[in-house]
Amino acid sequence: MPSCKLLMNPMRTAKQGVQVNVGKFTDDYEAIVTALSMHESDMQTLGVVDGDKVRVRTEHGHADFVCEKAKVPEGMIFVPYGPPTCQLMGGDTGGTGMPTSKGWEVEVEPLDE
Repeated sequence: MPSCKLLMNPMRTAKQGVQVNVGKFTDDYEAIVTALSMHESDMQTLGVVDGDKVRVRTEHGHADFVCEKAKVPEGMIFVPYGPPTCQLMGGDTGGTGMPTSKGWEVEVEPLDE
């Protein structure tokens, strides 16, 4: 199964901000925080299409996301902050209160369903 190293950039999304007023324990919120935006050429390298699941790995853990083709830079992925991204981050905050998470090299692999 192919895999590749990409730079992960977690972020907050507008949809996520609106959904937080509804609640974090809904299917809609789960769909938001498990979405992964990727450049089309990176998707081709992995052999995935829109809607396919991928696993992202770091030295701290792994999490599964649903791939979405997006206008993002090649070699980068974007994921909303949420429970899945927490599984990828370590506990060291460097005194800032937030673990390092931007521009982090991660391993991405397709998941067989």
